[in-house]
Amino acid sequence: MPTEPAKAHDHSHGDDGHDHAGHDHTGHDHPDHGHEGHSHAPQVSNANERVVLIAFVLTLGFMVAEVAGGLLSGSLALLADAGHMLIDAAALALAWAGFRFGRRASDGRRTFGYMRFEVIAGFVNAVTLILLVAWIAYEAVTRLLAPETVLAGPMFWVALIGLVINIAVFFVLQAGDKEHVNINGALLHVTGDLLGSVAAIGAAIIIYFTGWMPIDPILSVLLSALILRSAWSLLKGSLHILMEGTPGNVVIDELREHIVQTVPGVAQLSHVHVWSITSGRPAATLELRLAAGADPAVTSRAVKAELRKTYGIVHTTVEIDWGNGAPECDLLAGDAAAP
Repeated sequence: MPTEPAKAHDHSHGDDGHDHAGHDHTGHDHPDHGHEGHSHAPQVSNANERVVLIAFVLTLGFMVAEVAGGLLSGSLALLADAGHMLIDAAALALAWAGFRFGRRASDGRRTFGYMRFEVIAGFVNAVTLILLVAWIAYEAVTRLLAPETVLAGPMFWVALIGLVINIAVFFVLQAGDKEHVNINGALLHVTGDLLGSVAAIGAAIIIYFTGWMPIDPILSVLLSALILRSAWSLLKGSLHILMEGTPGNVVIDELREHIVQTVPGVAQLSHVHVWSITSGRPAATLELRLAAGADPAVTSRAVKAELRKTYGIVHTTVEIDWGNGAPECDLLAGDAAAP
């Protein structure tokens, strides 16, 4: 004679159409769920924070050197790239702050802590990249209309040092979680810097041997197109999380059908919502209608286990839908009379 439902929480939200009586929260504690991508989240966050901080220090340090090189050589290209590096350093600092705040514990006002701050930082990174592309395009047009003389020698050596620094930063960031929006954003910034260094080296060589100054803005436009494509992808990814979109491996109708067919005791799923709190941390809520004779607690745990196993969803809230609007006590009395 099961009596578990009588102990369930009553979270009534009448204005959204959900009667949240009967929540089973047994899946909210998160020890080892057997899903490797999620069981080591704190260590990954610490590693991400460390690599982004190292990348920030290297980027900011070379930005200062590049400003000096640009002033020495009279290269507007180097000064423009220094501005690029300054924006990248700011973006890396923002990403670091995202990881630092994102690891703060939850409290009474922020029940998921500050994890979403990481996604906001990724979104801002994407926006700054797009603004940077617009600025590069404007500078390129200006230089095409009025080319300036550049000392190719100093430009070449400063760009070469920049290439070495950017390669080092790129490999540092490779040690982080590359699927995370902040690490992905930082990698996109550094990739842009790396391509910018290659373009500056090529432009310096061409200017040295031919004296053709327009090559610098032309290469800048090509670089901008590459950055824009990556920035747009990052913008869509971070905005999708902020808009509570489903993770890429989840299609709600398929998930509902899979659970009904796979988990014994499930008659129907409704009001299924799946979203990501931040990168790699999906969550779900759903209403579960039980098959005849099914045990509510056992079935709820089985649904949570299947969601962890198949979809990597480690935070699930299951509400029991008792159906037909009948009083809960009548349904419990019926369960008590069942064999």
